[in-house]
Amino acid sequence: MPRAATPVLSGCYFISLRPVGDHHALRRAAAAHGARVIALSPWRLAFGDDAATRAALRAALSAPRVVFTSPTAVRAACALRTLRARRRQEWCAVGTGTAAALRRAGVGGDIATPVRMDSEGLLALPALRDVRGTQVGLVTAPGGRGRIAAVLRRRGARVLRADVYARVAVTPSPRAIARLRALTPTSLLLALSSGEALERTLDALPRDLTTVLRRARVVAASARLAALARGRGFRHILIADSARPLALIEAAVADRDRRPWQV
Repeated sequence: MPRAATPVLSGCYFISLRPVGDHHALRRAAAAHGARVIALSPWRLAFGDDAATRAALRAALSAPRVVFTSPTAVRAACALRTLRARRRQEWCAVGTGTAAALRRAGVGGDIATPVRMDSEGLLALPALRDVRGTQVGLVTAPGGRGRIAAVLRRRGARVLRADVYARVAVTPSPRAIARLRALTPTSLLLALSSGEALERTLDALPRDLTTVLRRARVVAASARLAALARGRGFRHILIADSARPLALIEAAVADRDRRPWQV
């Protein structure tokens, strides 16, 4: 009986910079190709539940165009109020996961979703190109996708921002640090979907581990993030089609299929 083929990413470890408790999707996608995940969360998520947040969300949801930047933003907003699209409103989501979360929350009608599921793709949507003099509700969190609000304002929009959750910094897990020290850099891949997460991680890690991390292969969710990683000293960089965990894994699989890696 022929022996089963060795999974393409066998022996590899993906470093996940997702928030605390949000690594499961990357774990599933990595495991399907023989890789494991090391959770190196730079923060945990905390939902807003105060009068100011509720008022900001109410204003954002009243705008002619409403933008949600993540599934977490949808969940946090749902914890504060029911989400319903009004007549003649245009709703936009940064990706299919966010659009699906909105539909599960009861938002009907069309939800515009970009082909390229990142900030650049979102800003290229027809609904967000000509926004001069238009109110745009932005349901999001501090930091993260700050480029969206800045570009919309440059285009002449009045941005009604609702920061419905926050990223609360946490120290790197001692267990994750120990696992990184025990592995060779050539076996490591860094799943990069947030520039802020990368910056915080590099600032929080001991110096010897930042050296190890910079020798890992980066799988970046966009060209912008690839450029950021290159500027922070990373040299081996791949660019995925989007920030979806499956897209990040597939980019690594395709690269290893093209050329052998030393693991």
